[in-house]
Amino acid sequence: MPLKVVLLGPDGQLGHDIRRAHAAADGAFDLVPLPRTALDVADAGSVERVLGGLRFDALVNCAAYTDVDRAENDATAAFAVNAHAVQSLARLCAGKRARLLHVSTDYVFGGDPSRQRPLREDDPVAPVNVYGASKAEGEALARLACEGAVILRTASLFGVAGTGGRGGNFVETIIRVGRETGALRVVDDQTMSPTATADVARLVVRMLSGGCAPGIYHAVNGGAATWFEFAREIVARAGIPAAVTPCASGDYPLRAARPRYSVLDDAKVAAAFGALPPWQDALERYLRARDDVRPASA
Repeated sequence: MPLKVVLLGPDGQLGHDIRRAHAAADGAFDLVPLPRTALDVADAGSVERVLGGLRFDALVNCAAYTDVDRAENDATAAFAVNAHAVQSLARLCAGKRARLLHVSTDYVFGGDPSRQRPLREDDPVAPVNVYGASKAEGEALARLACEGAVILRTASLFGVAGTGGRGGNFVETIIRVGRETGALRVVDDQTMSPTATADVARLVVRMLSGGCAPGIYHAVNGGAATWFEFAREIVARAGIPAAVTPCASGDYPLRAARPRYSVLDDAKVAAAFGALPPWQDALERYLRARDDVRPASA
């Protein structure tokens, strides 16, 4: 009997590309996408009703509360989805002896503004905003409830599902504003790991089909950049006649603080599955694909 995998959040950027990677893998396992209309993860009763009677061998959780600024005034909702719902899913997986692969974020870090070395999986979490705190709590609850849980931290994601206007992504924002205004000011004091969902999705399929040890993994494209450096590369590779100039985070104050440094060390994933390509390569492939691929309907 083939492996049966449930996918939550199938219409987001990562979920969309996991479905595409699964299709390209030619039946590596059976995939069951469950959109929010079929399952509200924040409703523990719904989780039990929908998933309790369903047979599956693994569950991939891409569902999340991702509005970083809104979370500052909506902590209850952020923790309901990013922490308490994850605990419910982990408990259910443990009861079924199913694998849980839960997607997390580099925003569980950031509390050390002087940091200059990429963060490893065993470095202590130190979130600087409510969103990051809710995701860190979700990680901890998942590992307590399901000893076989896999936590996959990613960062600064961009994927073709973001071209459809449902939230977009940083690449699409830079392309749109660059074309509209011809000038961009972008923060140059926040350093992260730009990452393509297509590459993370292929890794997820490999981890599910080939198996992996429980624990935390950092899944990011190689290299690091500030948002200014990332924007400058987007404009150059997309051929947009726009000037990009650096600025400080304080020039554009936001409700939620952002990590000054959240670059993830990918050595563990590289050793086990092979390193993901450099982010510049991922960006080039994304720009070639964005005009040819449209997200699946909701």
